[in-house]
Amino acid sequence: MSDKPILMVIDGHSLAFRAFYALPLDSFQTPQGQHTNAIHGFISMFLGLLNKEKPTHVAVAFDISRYSFRTRIYPEYKGTRGETPPEFIGQVPLLQDALHAMGVITLTKEDHEADDILATLAHRGSEGGFNVLVVSGDRDTFQLINDNVTVLYPSARGVAELKRYTPDAVEERYGVRPERYPDVAALVGETSDNLIGVDKVGEKTAVKWITQYGSLDALLAAAEEIPGVVGHNLREQKDRVIRNRELNHLLTDIDVGVSLEALERGPIDVDAVTKVFGELAFKTLTNRVLALGGATLIASESVVAPEAVALPQQRSLVDEELTAWLGKHADQPLGVQLRSLDGVILEVGLGAGVEAIRVPWIQGSKDHLPLLEAMAESSRSWVFFDSKSALKILHGEGLAPTITGDVHVASWILRPSGKSRSFAQLVSDELGTPLPQPPADQLLPEENEAGVGVEAWCVLALWTQLSSQLDEASRGVLSAIELPLVRILADMERIGIGSDRVALDVLERELAGQVGKFEAECFAAIGHEVNLGSPKQLQTVLFEELEMPTTRATKTGYSTDASALAELQISNPHPFLDSLLGHRDATKLRQIVEGLRVAIGDDHRLHTTFDQTGTSTGRLSSLEPNLQNIPIKT
Repeated sequence: MSDKPILMVIDGHSLAFRAFYALPLDSFQTPQGQHTNAIHGFISMFLGLLNKEKPTHVAVAFDISRYSFRTRIYPEYKGTRGETPPEFIGQVPLLQDALHAMGVITLTKEDHEADDILATLAHRGSEGGFNVLVVSGDRDTFQLINDNVTVLYPSARGVAELKRYTPDAVEERYGVRPERYPDVAALVGETSDNLIGVDKVGEKTAVKWITQYGSLDALLAAAEEIPGVVGHNLREQKDRVIRNRELNHLLTDIDVGVSLEALERGPIDVDAVTKVFGELAFKTLTNRVLALGGATLIASESVVAPEAVALPQQRSLVDEELTAWLGKHADQPLGVQLRSLDGVILEVGLGAGVEAIRVPWIQGSKDHLPLLEAMAESSRSWVFFDSKSALKILHGEGLAPTITGDVHVASWILRPSGKSRSFAQLVSDELGTPLPQPPADQLLPEENEAGVGVEAWCVLALWTQLSSQLDEASRGVLSAIELPLVRILADMERIGIGSDRVALDVLERELAGQVGKFEAECFAAIGHEVNLGSPKQLQTVLFEELEMPTTRATKTGYSTDASALAELQISNPHPFLDSLLGHRDATKLRQIVEGLRVAIGDDHRLHTTFDQTGTSTGRLSSLEPNLQNIPIKT
């Protein structure tokens, strides 16, 4: 084993993003609704690395902005990357707080990327007698690899598995030594960075050229010797290659504001870890961090979390005993939970005070009659988790109970921008206790471990908890707008929307004829058939056969979306474009009509689902089918 100190440098944003997509959102949230899956995944991975690699010095680098000196050179650099998911926003600062509590230095650099920080530290570490481990999901870091520098790269399975890239491993995988990998990348391009390579030049060709000529500079100097279409493309697109190589070069001499000695691992701050990880609601992870630092483990209740409530024992009531229980609780709202199958009620749970009641609902029996009669009384009040679904089911029994609480709606009003939380997630977050779940491999569980009565009790407890957190204005919105709207939407979904199947059939046939007509016109305009739904084939027709000017660059070439084609038709009109745009419009309308036809029920009406909690603004959305997706004109 080497006696050299080990410097580990980590690309914080790269690994946090991978952790974000590897772990489910709903399973990692604080009671206040802050998503924490990226933080949890990163820290778990980090702890595994510390245990396995035992670095003596550690730093984590983060990007400070989407813009850097590279975007000044090439404004489209990384331009194809989508917007940051809203659930990821806010997690990086919290991750940095967690790392600081663990005694880990985090670094950023204005006008530069995290990769440049990693490159500088790796270079200094290699020159300074360290064995360096670079942990990154960016292949640009492969250029840093040498006998003293190894890259740990996430596998397809995520951040939990890291492949070790040494000089030999890079050569085995890519056919070139690490210092030549950026040359290959400059020729091939990098879609994630929006760096377009030489047309028709793939990895195999690029490796062959670099191996033959020794370097990119030597290849470009001898470009006139390269035969065929690829040689022509290389000469024509030489500037693109030079730009790519300039952009994928990592800087090894920037001022990172810290010495290697300052990166030596120090003791963790037990109080800070307890506080920060407690606020993140990380119980097990807190103890893992403290154990790694040699600190005394803390009891789970030391972690800031909602005080756990004790779930009551469920009991079943029917007939006279049920009548007596309902009479005792006549003047207070009751929590309700329904169990049903295909719209038929099987059992009902009731919750009040410290009691959890199960009422079997057997068709033809009178045992549940007291509950049926109670629900018909307008003076009684009921609280549901999802009252809209419950109202539609209860309508089948001729019931329209008075709804005074809806947990799902209240949770949304409390956090309109947050991710919708499941019933079990709310119980865990707000009541501080896990809700026992039925076995996942049972299509229809023989028994639910929590019990329908216990769930009804949780519904009422959640309503009390959530409604108490609403301010006066929010409570007004809930009682005056959202709860009344629930009943209206339930009726709209149940009654459905009138439709004319015959007219839709006629329209679908007309549109099918239009699709065929436009398709034939497209083929006639270019003299051969082509898949009009294939962007790749359309790129060949438009930019090679018809020699039209290229549109904006995409990961796979140039854009062929509707807006790009419309602009192209204005600047370079052509019969093929006319017919292609007509074909797209007719195809889209035909798909909409087909979606409506298959959604018509036996009552000849369309039954959609209206979601009142799907946006932060309160705008309604329509699902299955999406009636808001129908164009008002064609």
